[in-house]
Amino acid sequence: MSTAHLTINLHSLTHNWRALDAKTDVETGAVVKADAYGLGAEPVAWALAEEGVRKFFVAAAEEGAIVREAVGPGPMVAIFSGHMEGDADLLRKHDLTPLINSPEQFKRHREALPDHRFGIQLDSGMNRLGLEPADWAELRHDALALDPLVVMSHLACGDEAEHPMNQQQLQTFKQMTNGVLVPRSLAATGGTLLGPEFHFDFCRPGIGLYGGMPFAGAKPVVTVDLPVIQVRDVAMGETVGYGNSWTARRPSKIATVAAGYADGLHRAIGGGIDTFAGDQPCPVVGRISMDLITVDVTDLPYKPDRLRILNGHQTVDDLAEAAGTIGYEILTSLGSRYSRGYVE
Repeated sequence: MSTAHLTINLHSLTHNWRALDAKTDVETGAVVKADAYGLGAEPVAWALAEEGVRKFFVAAAEEGAIVREAVGPGPMVAIFSGHMEGDADLLRKHDLTPLINSPEQFKRHREALPDHRFGIQLDSGMNRLGLEPADWAELRHDALALDPLVVMSHLACGDEAEHPMNQQQLQTFKQMTNGVLVPRSLAATGGTLLGPEFHFDFCRPGIGLYGGMPFAGAKPVVTVDLPVIQVRDVAMGETVGYGNSWTARRPSKIATVAAGYADGLHRAIGGGIDTFAGDQPCPVVGRISMDLITVDVTDLPYKPDRLRILNGHQTVDDLAEAAGTIGYEILTSLGSRYSRGYVE
């Protein structure tokens, strides 16, 4: 193994979907945007479709085309960005469902694809995507007369259970959709965990499927193995890596592994993170550089040929916390240099 290797466990992913689905009495879809959070939209969407998922969500029409190829005809493939300029051919060819975000998109969709089904996205307070309350009030009658497939919104603070914004958005969404007879959705992973009043007609988890918080019960989906290029002896008092940021306090053995911030293992991660030889933790020492990470393997009784940085002991959220970011960013940053394998 000359490059870092990413293993995606589709069995764990479908387990996480089933576990989230079991927390509700309604349908459960799946968000597979950003190439299924960096893990491969085609195999992930296929595995979820096999499990019974019938509602998929992506960011853009181009992503939707890939998911449609994977899941075949039948399931809904919805586009968060709605009907953008130039999307009509993709939407028609791949039977994609744009989630209308503005009066301009509604007009564009009706003119370009008058007989093509769509969904509605409402802004219930996040001020990111969706129809504002005033625009929705104006469009509501005409839009609902065309029988949209879904009406939905998104929580700004769904991963913070006690945040008052959740109740505020819930009430706004209820007010905006009172009397609406088409399927409604407000909950992603966080909202799914907030309880039944947030579930409406279906939930659409994303990060929880892939092993990330706020779903604490998630099984890890990704493991990352890093090949060891070299192991060297470092005398007490010698330093390792850029900026002399780590000094050996004892005679040490330092392994250099083939991965770095170009592979999504952020430079800010630094100290406090381990790699693993089996169950034995081996601390990362010195700064993470573009293609290389240095690891203290002094306490290993053998010279390792690879070390694992993501596993059941250390999750994407552990790496994210060390880097001062979120698990989403770690997952979606795992770049193209990894060789990849899937466990079904």
